[in-house]
Amino acid sequence: MGTFDTTTPEPRVASLLLRRPLRLGLAADLTNLIYSQGGRILYHDQVVDSDSGHYYTCLKWNASDMKCPDADMTVRLAALFGDGPDTEWSVRYSDQPMRMAVFVSKDPWCLYDILARSHSGEWNVQVPLIISNHPDLKHIADRFGIKFMLFSVNKENKNEIETSQLDLLKNEQIDFVVLARYMQILSGRLVQAFPSRIINIHHAFLPSFPGAKPYHAARERGVKMIGATSHYVTETLDAGPIIEQDVLRVSHRHSVQDLVRFGRDLEKIVLARAIWSHIQRKVIVHNGRTVVFD
Repeated sequence: MGTFDTTTPEPRVASLLLRRPLRLGLAADLTNLIYSQGGRILYHDQVVDSDSGHYYTCLKWNASDMKCPDADMTVRLAALFGDGPDTEWSVRYSDQPMRMAVFVSKDPWCLYDILARSHSGEWNVQVPLIISNHPDLKHIADRFGIKFMLFSVNKENKNEIETSQLDLLKNEQIDFVVLARYMQILSGRLVQAFPSRIINIHHAFLPSFPGAKPYHAARERGVKMIGATSHYVTETLDAGPIIEQDVLRVSHRHSVQDLVRFGRDLEKIVLARAIWSHIQRKVIVHNGRTVVFD
C-alpha cells in the first residue's frame, strides 16, 4: 500500500511591529484590514504607555491566502498608520529568515549554543558568517560549515578593520549581529549601521565588578546573586536597551569555579532568549528602552 504525506505545510506568517502615538480605533482598523484581505490573525499583543500616550503592538497573521500582494499590503498599512515623526513600523514574512552574523573572541560557550539552536532548526535564522579578533574558535566555524573571518584589531587599524567588516556584513546581507563574548568595543560607526540590531551579552555584575575576573571579585565580596544581561548595543558602553535578564542565588558554599560555571550557563540562556525575541520580532525599541512582547 502507498503512504500519504499527512504533514501540514508551514503557513506563511507575516509579522508586524508598530509604535506610534495612540489613536482610538487603530487596533480595530488594523485587524479589519488583515481580515478583509484574507489574513488570519495568529497572535496580537499591544501596550499603551499611559504616561506618553504611545501605542505599541506586535501582530502576526497567516498570509498564505492573502488577496493582495505584499507590496499592496505595505501601501495599505502605510496609509493606515500615517507617517508622523514618532511613528515607526515594519513587516517581515516567515519565508524571509533573518541572516545573523556572530562576533566572537576566545570564549566558545555562547557560540556553541547559538549554532546548535540555529542548525538544529529550533530557530528560523541563517548564520552565514562568524567574525573574530582571534583564531581560537575557527575550528567551530569549520565544524558547522560557516565562513570564519579573522581580523586582528588594534588602535592603529581599528577604523580600517571596521570598514572591511561593514563591507563584509553588507555583502553577506546581514540583518543583525550578535556579540557572543566579543571582547572588543565597537565604534559608533558600526553601531549606527545596525541600530537596535546588535545584541550583546555580559554578566550582570557590571559596573560593580568590571575587569577580567568579575567572579573572583564577586566571591570576595560575598555576593548572594549572580546574573546576566542581554541588550542592544549603543554608542554608550553597556548602556543599551535591555532585552533579557536572569539571576541565580548563590552562597558562601559556592567556589569561584561554581560561580563561573553558573555564570556561563546564565549567559547562554539569557543571550538565547534575547536572540529568540529578536528573530520572533517581539521587541520594539523606543526612547532608550524596550517593549518585549511575550
